[in-house]
Amino acid sequence: MSDAFAGKVVLITGGARNLGRAMGTAFAAQGASVAINARSQRPELPETIAAIEAAGAKTITCLADITDRAAVDDMVAKIVDRFGRIDILVNNAVTHATKPFLDLSFTEWNAPVKVTLDGAFHVTQAVVPAMIRGGGGSIINMGGLFGHMPIPNRAPTAAAKAGLAGLTRALALEFAEHNINVNYVAPGPANTIRNGPFSFDMKRIPFGRFAEPAEIVSTVMMLCGRDGRFVTGQTIHINGGLYMNN
Repeated sequence: MSDAFAGKVVLITGGARNLGRAMGTAFAAQGASVAINARSQRPELPETIAAIEAAGAKTITCLADITDRAAVDDMVAKIVDRFGRIDILVNNAVTHATKPFLDLSFTEWNAPVKVTLDGAFHVTQAVVPAMIRGGGGSIINMGGLFGHMPIPNRAPTAAAKAGLAGLTRALALEFAEHNINVNYVAPGPANTIRNGPFSFDMKRIPFGRFAEPAEIVSTVMMLCGRDGRFVTGQTIHINGGLYMNN
């Protein structure tokens, strides 16, 4: 326990479970107030809110479709009204389309782009004015290894995540004058709950295992904390050497 983020307010999109929950509880344990966004009332959401509150934080649930700009504006206004500020934004929401490229409909192609890339556009554009008023902040765009080292049948996700990496660099340059650092964290396979089947040859990972959520969260915390203030526009890979090894 520490007070490294005391007085700070964190918004995590797609935060109902997995890395979202892990990040929320970690920020809470270090003194932050936490806003958790989800598109709908997922079964895991009450457990996540309870875990954050158990860690000692004030929290708020924000049900909003981040592809809907009006819903995003309402969400951000609700957070600022409750806490007075937003200091840290984690663009964590994602959806996947798993299908051979030639079999994709445009709707299937567009879904990951809308959530990952357009969603980050809407939420970041809505949040940054509050950061500027507060004297600065941090933005983390949660990418993924497969935006840089694709696997079969994941073209939409690969394209969306690669686009998010480019957006990160552009925003890092644009927002530096406002004391806002922007970074892209790209985890490899991790021990999280998945919606569908996932197989991966563990021998391709030099460390021989998947990442634990805490190993990813610690990097996010560093980039948003005092020790990461001078790091911006970077892509940080966390994959046990998998990207290096391919």
